[in-house]
Amino acid sequence: MPRVIKVAATQLEITRDPDKNLAKAEEIVREAAAAGANVILLQELFENWYFCQEQKGEYFDWAKPLEESKPVQRLSKLAKELGVVLPVSFFERVNNAHFNSLAMIDADGTVLGVYRKSHIPDGPGYQEKFYFSPGDTGFKVWDTKFGRLGAAICWDQWFPEAARSMALMGAEVGSCCHSSMVDLLLRLRRVFWFRAAKARPRSGVTITNALRRPGRSAVEAL
Repeated sequence: MPRVIKVAATQLEITRDPDKNLAKAEEIVREAAAAGANVILLQELFENWYFCQEQKGEYFDWAKPLEESKPVQRLSKLAKELGVVLPVSFFERVNNAHFNSLAMIDADGTVLGVYRKSHIPDGPGYQEKFYFSPGDTGFKVWDTKFGRLGAAICWDQWFPEAARSMALMGAEVGSCCHSSMVDLLLRLRRVFWFRAAKARPRSGVTITNALRRPGRSAVEAL
């Protein structure tokens, strides 16, 4: 029998107040669940504004181990309450290393595992190599209540092996969360972004759900 998996892509305009951002995230997850979504994707690093536009050591304090991550803790409880699957992006600290990570949370609130972003960009407006080590997990898929899901993060989209690897591991749905882009490159990259997003399902022969962070995250240096 064919199965129907309802997948929601959400967007939040992020502020510099993590508590407000988490409250917004919970609100929009509840809204998506009420509309019948089984799997709800939130954007990359939604706990805070996109800090990777500049290099400041103080932002490393925002990184937390999986067990201490506020987004993961809060949304694990919400996933259990609502009976939905939530791929949750967070800034992870592991010993002395830092990663741009995603926790796959099943519908019973269980954290099934973590994927760490493989491809780390570096350039004006997204100086991520200052903050993140390349991921050491490899691409991953998980058996959730609603199907076998894979997940990638932002820059991974530009490399077809992400979708292909997850497809070979049996992913039925792939998801990809993204951050914002600086205004200087926005018009040109928007075209490329949509082309890459459309190419991923073809690369992996898998349905792909992708979203970007809306709004502005400008700093004076830019």
